[in-house]
Amino acid sequence: MEFSVSGGLIVAIGGIGPAIGIGLIGAKAMEAIGRNPEASGKVLPAMLLGMAFAEAIAIYALILAFTK
Repeated sequence: MEFSVSGGLIVAIGGIGPAIGIGLIGAKAMEAIGRNPEASGKVLPAMLLGMAFAEAIAIYALILAFTK
């Protein structure tokens, strides 16, 4: 198996955006639940769905790095 710098850069750069996005999604969801605890039933599923979509982007970068 051959390792390349380009594969590492793909994963690193492709993971920065989703990592920041997941952090912001979680922070804002916890802020919303802290302000209105009764809304947690609506906020939590939307938060998890948003995090899943952001994580999928990072997984695409990982797959791209493996095919490089």
